[in-house]
Amino acid sequence: MNNTTTVTSRGKNTDFEVRSLDNISDETQEPKETVLSYLKYLIVGIVFGIILVKSEVISWFRIQEMFRLQSFHMYGVIGSAVVTGIIAVQLIKRFNIKTLSGEKIELPQKKFSKGQIYGGLLFGFGWALTGACPGPMYAQIGTGALVVFVSLFSAIAGTWVYGLVREKLPH
Repeated sequence: MNNTTTVTSRGKNTDFEVRSLDNISDETQEPKETVLSYLKYLIVGIVFGIILVKSEVISWFRIQEMFRLQSFHMYGVIGSAVVTGIIAVQLIKRFNIKTLSGEKIELPQKKFSKGQIYGGLLFGFGWALTGACPGPMYAQIGTGALVVFVSLFSAIAGTWVYGLVREKLPH
């Protein structure tokens, strides 16, 4: 399936990006991972958390500086991530890079909708008010900023509410 959307039996677009199950049969399923094999994800997560803390991108003060246009630090970090992403996508397209399991990487064209503007504004306002972005929230909690649990629970509640009203929103 080349689409990034799935159509349910009722014909509704569910907007979930899912891996195509057409190519997977019972005989060719990947081996199951053991609990110990998840250790690599824990190690990468810990290293990534340390990088977030040391680069100060989880700092509430750095985030406030960014939104008040007082410092270039966060814009530099975000800008370097964007440039790295652009280079990575171009390399994937140019050299037909495949996944570790040998599957072709397909990057479908995305359609723009006004809902992206509303969602981006809502996300930005929440980020500016709380000083917490969904990814680094866990690193902030790990550093002892337990007040971030309020932001985490609010993000979970917001995701739940979105799931309830998503059919009525512009897509």
